Amino acid sequence: MKLVFCGTPSFAVPTLVALLAAGHEIALVVSQPDRPVGRGQQLTAPPVKQVALASGLPVTQPEKIRSNPEFRVQLESIAPDAIVVVAYGRIIPPWMLALPRLGCINLHGSLLPKYRGAAPIQWAIAMGDAFTGNTTMLLEEGLDTGPILLQQTFPIDPSETAVDLFEQMAHAGASLVVETLAGLADGSIHPQPQNHSFATFAPLLDREDGRMDFPARSADELYNRWRGFQPWPGAFTALDGKKLIVHRMTVVVPSTETEPHPAQAVSAVPGQISIEGQRLFVTCAGNTWLELLDVQFEGKKRLAVAEFLRGTAFAPSARLG
Repeated sequence: MKLVFCGTPSFAVPTLVALLAAGHEIALVVSQPDRPVGRGQQLTAPPVKQVALASGLPVTQPEKIRSNPEFRVQLESIAPDAIVVVAYGRIIPPWMLALPRLGCINLHGSLLPKYRGAAPIQWAIAMGDAFTGNTTMLLEEGLDTGPILLQQTFPIDPSETAVDLFEQMAHAGASLVVETLAGLADGSIHPQPQNHSFATFAPLLDREDGRMDFPARSADELYNRWRGFQPWPGAFTALDGKKLIVHRMTVVVPSTETEPHPAQAVSAVPGQISIEGQRLFVTCAGNTWLELLDVQFEGKKRLAVAEFLRGTAFAPSARLG
């Protein structure tokens, strides 16, 4: 097929590579503009643009697409069979939805209608789900409301972070898009409407999503949010008025006779610290506990907790938060 591919971050790269390997003609790659990155704020091309240029593909990076006559003329002159959209980061306007004969096909990282929105993979982990998946669908004007084409399911390991799952789902989703295009071409795929009554929302992450709310959330909830919100916004709290980033943590298993639970020794309020030897525990909602493993004061080095405790003095009654 003759395709236009719209994508920006690394999640979209495997699909672009798979489409080329399947023999499709990528007449144009559409990506968001180069953005400043890192402390030096160096202008950097998005991953999809980098791969497209290395593959000799034409690339355009319009700031806006809804009211852009030049961009519209460019796409209309291509007359693509389909437009493939993977993590592009822009709402596709009606004129573009109506352009290709097979429609605009989107790869979305959830089992729609669950987790519509910008961060489906992160929220599936943060909510403690046991599985998630990819969906290909036909885009329409609503947010992730279009008819479903194909789906695939993945278990979520309790130790997996969003970084782990992103890579797995990106590569599997690439094959799903290739399969979807083949099914649309031969008529074997029939779009199925979503059941909107089961829809949930996965909003764009905010920095405050990483703040650890010990009085409101159990240890399991905080651990799952930390897993889901990697690499950003992660998990952080405050100690003695200073921001404390938590890089690694684990949920404390309920007590046994051979390994007493910290709560047996301390009647703690949420956020209270318990130090046992070179280990650091914090109590959470529901009398549950986390053990913090790697931490970092903002602007300082990341430290294993044993080293952190050797160099940090605070009151025995100190609380996080």
